[in-house]
Amino acid sequence: MNEKKKSRLRRAKRTRAKISELRVNRLCIYRSPRHIYAQVISPDHKVLATATSLGEKKTGNVESAIQVGKEIAEKAKAAGVTSVAFDRSGYQYHGRVKALADAARENGLEF
Repeated sequence: MNEKKKSRLRRAKRTRAKISELRVNRLCIYRSPRHIYAQVISPDHKVLATATSLGEKKTGNVESAIQVGKEIAEKAKAAGVTSVAFDRSGYQYHGRVKALADAARENGLEF
């Protein structure tokens, strides 16, 4: 495993430890070069809502991240979740990660 990935996973581990202490729902994301994935996970590790960019034509960009943010917010509200902790999985809060978070906030999720 290269150093960049080790550092990201170390940051993710620290964030997840803090969120698990708080015992709140978390919005967890995973970013690959082509797609972005989001899940709302309960404190007892049950997945409440999911959204991905897999069904879209152009995917590795900010516009698809915005669509995933809107979709995850709608599905979370349908599952009765209004407030979450944002688990960025060690990724920088920039670009697609920031776009997804902003879209989720605009559509009713509170971080």
